[in-house]
Amino acid sequence: MSLRASRKLLVSAVLLLAAAGCTDLTVAPESTVTTANIFKDPNSYKEYLAKLYAGLQATGSVGPYGNRDIQSITDEGFSGYLRLYWQMEELPTEEAIIGWGDAALQELNTQVWGSSNQFLGGMYARVFFQVSLANEFLRQTTDAQLASRGVSGQLAADIKQYRAEARFLRALAYWNGIDLFGDIPLVKEDLVPGSPPPKQASRAEIFQFIESELNEIKPDLPAPGAATYGRASSVAADMLLAELYLNAKVYTGTDRSADARLAAERVIASGAYSLDPTYQNMFLADNNKSPEIIFAIPSDGLHQQSYGGMTTIVHASVGGNMNPSAYGLNGGWWGLRTRPEFVALFAGTGSADARSAPLFTDGQNLDVASIGNFNDGYALPKYRNVTSTGQAGSSKEFVDVDFPMFRLADAYLIYAEAVLRGGGGDMATAVQYVNLLRQRAYGNTSGNITAADLTLDFILAERGRELYWEAHRRTDLIRFDKFTTNGVWQWKGNVHDGRTTDAKFNLYPLPAAELLANPNLHQNAGY
Repeated sequence: MSLRASRKLLVSAVLLLAAAGCTDLTVAPESTVTTANIFKDPNSYKEYLAKLYAGLQATGSVGPYGNRDIQSITDEGFSGYLRLYWQMEELPTEEAIIGWGDAALQELNTQVWGSSNQFLGGMYARVFFQVSLANEFLRQTTDAQLASRGVSGQLAADIKQYRAEARFLRALAYWNGIDLFGDIPLVKEDLVPGSPPPKQASRAEIFQFIESELNEIKPDLPAPGAATYGRASSVAADMLLAELYLNAKVYTGTDRSADARLAAERVIASGAYSLDPTYQNMFLADNNKSPEIIFAIPSDGLHQQSYGGMTTIVHASVGGNMNPSAYGLNGGWWGLRTRPEFVALFAGTGSADARSAPLFTDGQNLDVASIGNFNDGYALPKYRNVTSTGQAGSSKEFVDVDFPMFRLADAYLIYAEAVLRGGGGDMATAVQYVNLLRQRAYGNTSGNITAADLTLDFILAERGRELYWEAHRRTDLIRFDKFTTNGVWQWKGNVHDGRTTDAKFNLYPLPAAELLANPNLHQNAGY
């Protein structure tokens, strides 16, 4: 079952969390049917898994809106996992800024947020909605439960794989959770529903849980390939481990660069993925064909309609003098641009670096004099709802562009950074991997670097050039100590020229509503 096929599946149960969001993480997701009858249908196990994957993109059981699965955000388009995660990783950095007047968005733009910000509350709820769904699936698919329903043979074998995928998705949610919020509850499937509110676990404890889960499930995950596109594979698990280890010093205080290198090496050595010959093709409506994308969050303009996720990112990037039809759209939403500090990453390369090609300057000012004016700041429509052959996507309102959460280029950059941080490996190999990316970008060897050029500052800049708008930048800047007390870009700190900000902003606050609901939670320092 590929995720492109599973988009058409209708989940048997309408799964909803309580109106307060996720204040009681020990409660199984509510459903219009009971587990006693839903799992009588052999297809229900696959459909439930599809719901888990869809939770990274969809906002409810009816698209583009209706029956939203998290009730605490009234605008359903604002409440999707991908949209919330992307905003929290990109808007507080030099890579992106949005002009819409929502106060909560402007707090993200300027690094002045507090614990009542609705988008932070929504993201926290999304993390634990995914955790709750995964926990319920794991509770309902134990050997004892399957035996009681007479499940055996091929279906039982399939469910073993589905359980591994559910655990991957739970690990992914927990990684996002500790990256964004720090210390959060660790709730597993063995916690009895109805128990007292869970205690807060340390980042280090959850780090260890994620690491253990990913290593344990790798043998049971499906093999990478076209048939399992959009699903977790053993290579995707290694990629998530590489991301986890790369940031281990931030999360736990202990450097794990050697483990990050080894995980990246396993991804590269798998041979399952290769660099896409054309950089831009990885961000188009048929990017599911790319040989480079390791794990994607699929979109489908006909079968998975949402006003969040990639639909928002693609539409909001278009405005001003841009022709929406050239981007496969029925209109632009005049929101997202970039800041001059990002443009400066390409200084001296001009059009030689193909990665800068999406920058749109016609009618746009480099200076973001006014956040609310779309013409201030160069537009950056990296994602386009057109195919590699120039055809519009299946819908001009809801896009077909998949989000490339993990791709091979990142594994190359992780390897290089890990080498520089003392994680072993080979400097010549690190230079080779970086040059492979730059040769694709330049079309020749004119952008190649030497070992003398390969520094940590270079890696941070190169990650910006290669991975911009792929929801890495906040995490990268924190790892390089450039997000708050160091590093300045326009409108950081809510002043035009930018300023340094308090180190507390390296973590988002736990939502105020969660603190009220769970007395076991303690707010992050400074909030």
